[in-house]
Amino acid sequence: MFFKRIGQSKAPHRAVLLALSMVVPSLFLSACMSSEKDVDLSTYVEQTEPADVLYNQGLANLNAGRLQEASRKFSAVDRQHPYSEYARKSMVMGAFADYRQGNYTEAIGSAKRYLTLYPSTDDAAYAQYIIGLSYYRQIRDVTQDQKEARQTVQTMQDLVTRWPDSEYVDDAKEKIRFANDQLAGKEMQIGRYYLERREYIAAVKRFRVVVETYSNTRHVEEALARLTETYYAMGLTSEAQTAAAVLGTNYPDSVWYKDSYKLLQTGGLEPRENAGSWIAKAGKLITGA
Repeated sequence: MFFKRIGQSKAPHRAVLLALSMVVPSLFLSACMSSEKDVDLSTYVEQTEPADVLYNQGLANLNAGRLQEASRKFSAVDRQHPYSEYARKSMVMGAFADYRQGNYTEAIGSAKRYLTLYPSTDDAAYAQYIIGLSYYRQIRDVTQDQKEARQTVQTMQDLVTRWPDSEYVDDAKEKIRFANDQLAGKEMQIGRYYLERREYIAAVKRFRVVVETYSNTRHVEEALARLTETYYAMGLTSEAQTAAAVLGTNYPDSVWYKDSYKLLQTGGLEPRENAGSWIAKAGKLITGA
C-alpha cells in the first residue's frame, strides 16, 4: 500500500515540475523587464547643476530674448536649490520672465510667493511692481468688467505706500491714474445708460461716484454736465444750478459747461452754487485730469 501510494504520486509531481519550469523563466523575464524599465526611468531624472550656473544661464537667456528657456532655468534654481540666495533671486526674475511672455497669472503667483517669503528684501518692491504691471496689462475696454483696473489701483497704491522711495513709484502713479480713468469711464457708461432710460436716481449715483471718487480724471467735466441734466430733468433745479456752477468754476472753457449753461437758460435759470450741496463740497476736491 505504501509503495503503491508513492507510485501514484509521481504523475502529479511531474506536473508540478513542469509548471515550475514554465513559471520560473517568466518570472526571470519579468524581473529583467522591470530592471529595464528602471533604467529607462532613470534617464528622466533631472541633473542637478550649481545654482549660480543655472541663474546666470537664466539671465543670459533673458537678455537674448529666449524667455521660455530663461523661465526654465530660473525654475530649476528654485527647484534644485530651494531657499538659497540664488533661488530667491530666481523667483523674482522668473516672475519677470513670465510677465514678458504674457503669462500674467503665473507672474502674479510667483511675485506674490516672493513677497510672502521675502517681504523685506530689496527686490520686494520690484515683485510688487510686477504684480501691478500684470494686472495693468489685462485692463479691458470700459464696456467690459474693470476688475483688473481695480486690482491695478490697489496693487500700485500698495507699492507707493510701502515703498515711497522706490524707483517704480512714478510709473506706479501713472498706472493708477490710467486705471482710475478706466473706472470712472465705466461709471459714466452705466450712468448714461440709466439717464437714457430716465432712471434718474440710478444715474445720479453713478455720476456722483465719478465726481467724489475720481475727481482727478478727465470724466469729471461730463459727470458734472450729466448731473446738471439729470437734476434738471428731476425738477431739482438748485442741484442742477450747483452742478453747472462747479463745472464753470473748474472748467470755464469746457464745451460741457456751455451746454449746461444753455440747458439752464431754457428754464430761465443760470449756474448758482448752493454751499450746502454735496456737489459744492465735492467741487473743492476737483483737481482736473
